[in-house]
Amino acid sequence: MSTNLVTDAHDLKLRLEWGHPAFTIIDVRDRQTYNQGHISGAIPFPLDELAKRAKSSLHTERHIYVYGTNDEQSASAAQTLKAAGFAEVSPIQGGLAGWKAIGGATEGIGA
Repeated sequence: MSTNLVTDAHDLKLRLEWGHPAFTIIDVRDRQTYNQGHISGAIPFPLDELAKRAKSSLHTERHIYVYGTNDEQSASAAQTLKAAGFAEVSPIQGGLAGWKAIGGATEGIGA
């Protein structure tokens, strides 16, 4: 089953609070921006290396939430992962800003 839904940051936060494991959050922004602040637990996979790095380190059935600098970049990253064979991929609407707006935990220098 392929997931084409955009995930609201609030939905992801609820999933974390309820302790639903078996998912990965990927940040596709550049490393410097990632270091400044990112969703807690997100892993940095730069967009230009996304498919290669994801295929080498994640199972294709794993549920993946992805976000970038804006919703367009998040959607593009989700399409890249789907094209690489990942079945359950959801872009996070609003990205880091949307996450912060609902009080989601962040990490990084400026978090």
